[in-house]
Amino acid sequence: MAGSPLADQALAGEGLRKIHYSERIMPTLSALASRFASEKPFDGMTVAACLHVTAETAVLARVLRAGGARVALAASNPLSTQDDIAAALSSCEGVQVFAEAGADVGTYYSHIARAAEAGPDLVIDDGGDLVSTLHEASPDRMPIGGCESTATGVLRLRRMMAEGALRFPVIAASDTPAKRLVDDTHGTGQSVLDGLIRASGILLAGKTVVVAGFGTCGTGIAECARGLGARVVVTEVDPVRALDAALRGFRVLPLADAAPLGEVFITATGSADVITAEHMTLMRDGAILANAGHFDVEIDVRGLEDLAAVAEYHVRRHADAYELPDGRRLLLLAEGRVVNLVAAGGHPPEVMDLAFGIEALSLAWLARNAEKLLADVYPVPPDIDAEAARLMLTALGAGIDTLTEAQRAYLASWHTWR
Repeated sequence: MAGSPLADQALAGEGLRKIHYSERIMPTLSALASRFASEKPFDGMTVAACLHVTAETAVLARVLRAGGARVALAASNPLSTQDDIAAALSSCEGVQVFAEAGADVGTYYSHIARAAEAGPDLVIDDGGDLVSTLHEASPDRMPIGGCESTATGVLRLRRMMAEGALRFPVIAASDTPAKRLVDDTHGTGQSVLDGLIRASGILLAGKTVVVAGFGTCGTGIAECARGLGARVVVTEVDPVRALDAALRGFRVLPLADAAPLGEVFITATGSADVITAEHMTLMRDGAILANAGHFDVEIDVRGLEDLAAVAEYHVRRHADAYELPDGRRLLLLAEGRVVNLVAAGGHPPEVMDLAFGIEALSLAWLARNAEKLLADVYPVPPDIDAEAARLMLTALGAGIDTLTEAQRAYLASWHTWR
C-alpha cells in the first residue's frame, strides 16, 4: 500500500513532530498500541477511515497499524485537514491518506471514494459519508463491521437501518456515557470556544451568547461560555433539554426571541436550517455566527449571502463579514462549518485519547465478533466504555473504590437488608 500521492512530503517533518507530541499525552492509545502490537487483532485486515486529519487521528492510525491493519484515511471535513499531518502519516508504511486542506466538495467525495476502493474489512466513520459511499459504490463488497464517531452519523445510520439499507453492523461509538461526558461536553465545550475566539478575536466576558441546542455538546458550550463570563441564552426544541437548561440557570427562549438579543450565536443541534435568513434580519450589528455541528447546514449560509448587500471575505483568517442593506454587519465564522476544527485544532489530545481508545477497542471487538452480528446499529459493549474510562482515570492520577462482596450481595438482593 503506497503513501498518498496527494501529500506534500516537504511537510512531513513538521507533521511528525506534532504526532509525537500528541502521542506523549494520549496514554490510552499508547497502552493499546503495545497491546495490539502483541495481539495483532487486525492482522491481514484493511481499515478505511473518514476522520478529521489531525495529529490525534494520526496516533489512532498508527495504533491500528501496530495491530496489523492496513489503513486508508480520507478527511471528514476538508477545512479541518492539516496537510503536514497528511504528509507525515502517508509516509508510514501501510497507510494511505486521501485528504487536502481546502478541497472542494467534489474532490472531498472523490477522496472518500478512494478510501472506499481499498476494500476495507472494517471502517471508522465521522458523519456517515464513508458508510453511505460504500453502500452506493460497492454494494457487493461490504466490510464486516464499523464504528461511527458522531451523533449526526448515528442518526444517518439509524435512518438507513429503518429503511432496510444498512448492510453491516456498526457500533455507535458516540453513544457511550464516557464519550458523551469527555468528548461531547468537555471537549466540544472547550474547543468550540477556542475556535470562536481565534476566528473572531472577541472577549466573551459580558457578551450575550446564544447556544442553539442543549444536548451533550450544547451543554458543554453553554457551561464553558458562562465560565468565561458570558450571559448565555439557550434555544431548544426538546422540552426536557430546555427544562434542564432552565434549571441550570440559563435563559431559555425561542430562537426568534433570542435573535435580537444575541451578540454571538453557536449552533449545536445536528439539524438543518437552525439559523435562517429570517433570524438574521433580527440580529444586531456585529453579531457573530458560528456552527459546532458536524455538517455545514445549521446556519443558512446561502440565505445570508442572498440577504447581504456586500460580502467582505476573510476579514480575519476564518471570518467573513456580510453587510445587510441597512448597514448592519454579521460575521460568519469558518464558512458555517464546524468551527472548532476549522478555526482551531479540534479537541485536545486527552479528549481524543478516550474517544479513539473506545473506537480502537470496539474495532478489535468487531474483528472477533462481527460474523455473529446482524446488520444493525449497536451500542459500545459496556466493558469497553468502562475500560477506556479506567485508563483515562489512571492517566489523571485518580483512583476509584471497589465494591465489597457484601455490597454486591446487597445490590443483587430484593430482600430487606439486616
